[in-house]
Amino acid sequence: MNPRIAAYALGFRSISAFSGPPLLPSRQIFTPRHLIPSSTCNNLGRSLTQHNMSTSTDDVVDIAANIGHVRQMMDDAIASCERESGSVRLVAVSKTKPLELLQAAYETGQRYFGENYAQELMTKSAEMPDDVAWHFIGPLQSNKAANLVRRVGLDKLACIETISTIKLAAKLNRAVDSWNEESSGEAKKLGIYIQVNTSGEETKSGVTPGTEVCDLVKQISEECPSLSIDGLMTIGAPGDDSCFDTLAECRDEVAKVLGREPQELDLSMGMSGDFEVAIAKGATSVRVGSTIFGARDYSNLAK
Repeated sequence: MNPRIAAYALGFRSISAFSGPPLLPSRQIFTPRHLIPSSTCNNLGRSLTQHNMSTSTDDVVDIAANIGHVRQMMDDAIASCERESGSVRLVAVSKTKPLELLQAAYETGQRYFGENYAQELMTKSAEMPDDVAWHFIGPLQSNKAANLVRRVGLDKLACIETISTIKLAAKLNRAVDSWNEESSGEAKKLGIYIQVNTSGEETKSGVTPGTEVCDLVKQISEECPSLSIDGLMTIGAPGDDSCFDTLAECRDEVAKVLGREPQELDLSMGMSGDFEVAIAKGATSVRVGSTIFGARDYSNLAK
């Protein structure tokens, strides 16, 4: 690891927000009617624009300082909503970033990482420590599902957050079955989130809230026994906080379909620009990338 980055990482080791396994046994649930006022949400969001990512004069990203600041912001947002400390997972989105930056984040105690591209996740998972829990958060082509599961394995691949078709779910289900057949240990399931298009934008992926998401959940639960429906995910429209409310409402409907309590299902929502607001709206998992790792460089990306 770059010695300067290693030095930064060693400077911050405490884990205030939830950054690694295992999940807490229970989390508080906040339905839309119990949400804090939108004016308070707006105040929470302003602190994001007041924070500039810490860098040295030669543009080396101070990962420890950045991730520490994000965790503090998460803690403050959680406390302001009177939610349980540690009830929100931090997924560090590391797409296009070199391994040394991921290793620096790991040194601070971060264990959840998110990747958008299958090839990049497969490559990085082989180089990072085995206790990293990987979330795939980008669009996944069904013809790459089997290779992703086989190469990363269910010991490391914690969740595919972008399920929006039965075709992809079925491919993943078969891939999990094959992995379990080749594994000598106890059979495992692959965690998935259903991606919901809460904004209605044509450029966004995901199923439509309401009947469509419920029908997909029912079909997956009946036809894909090797997949565990662990929650819902959305990207939402920038500046439209109502997308978070919509996802929370979807969770209530999905919970009824599955015969489960809503708080048993994750809400993956909120990114670098709005994760504090998402927490106020009930998020249990936030995906933060550039605020931790700096601006992305796509020039040499191999998908």
